[in-house]
Amino acid sequence: MEVKGKVHEVSATQQVTESLKKRELILEYIENPQYPEYLKFEAIQDRCNLLDSVKVGDDVEVFFNLKGRPWTDKTGKKTYFNSLQLWRVNVLGGAGSSSAPEYAAPADISSAPDDDDLPF
Repeated sequence: MEVKGKVHEVSATQQVTESLKKRELILEYIENPQYPEYLKFEAIQDRCNLLDSVKVGDDVEVFFNLKGRPWTDKTGKKTYFNSLQLWRVNVLGGAGSSSAPEYAAPADISSAPDDDDLPF
């Protein structure tokens, strides 16, 4: 699955257990501009490094897997959890960058010399 949005927050890497580390990315997803959504993605293990070059305000495309699992508490009540585990991030535009492409300044052709020696 994939989604595009603007980076709202990038957390530091957390060592959850001796063998598990994770990092979170909060993405502002604007399907309806009146009601923006904030989606939390998690990067685990070696995927934490994918967020090193991502900065708040960047426009990104996130590729992820939707994961779900049950959990039973001490009283025996079963609850279900979902997580969005990212596996790839493409930075589409940096914070403060314009969406218009940059071009070279136009040449001033009116200042060309009058002694044109072209044969046509």
